[in-house]
Amino acid sequence: QVQLVESGGGLVQPGGSLKLSCAASARIFNIYFMRWYRQAPGKERELVASITSGGTTVYADSVKGRFTISRDNAKNTVYLQMNSLKPEDTAAYYCNFRKIPSGDYWGKGTLVTVSS
Repeated sequence: QVQLVESGGGLVQPGGSLKLSCAASARIFNIYFMRWYRQAPGKERELVASITSGGTTVYADSVKGRFTISRDNAKNTVYLQMNSLKPEDTAAYYCNFRKIPSGDYWGKGTLVTVSS
């Protein structure tokens, strides 16, 4: 079964940067959406950023101007460049690949902690 594996999380000071990566363990064809979600302790999971196969991006208001999502279709990989990090960005970050009309894949998450 294909798995998604996130990497790049860790501890960073406020104002710092991190780049998350998410790669599939095997080739997945026709992925339409590649997305990043996050879930902070005691809160619901929320969509952070999304990118379609055509390159159209959507961001949560809270991260606009600070985060950038990108994808490498040949490598079945999605990235999330996170700049100007804030303590409220602390969360477990999950990647999601979604095929149209069906097919949904999730990673197990990588923890991002923003603290001085």
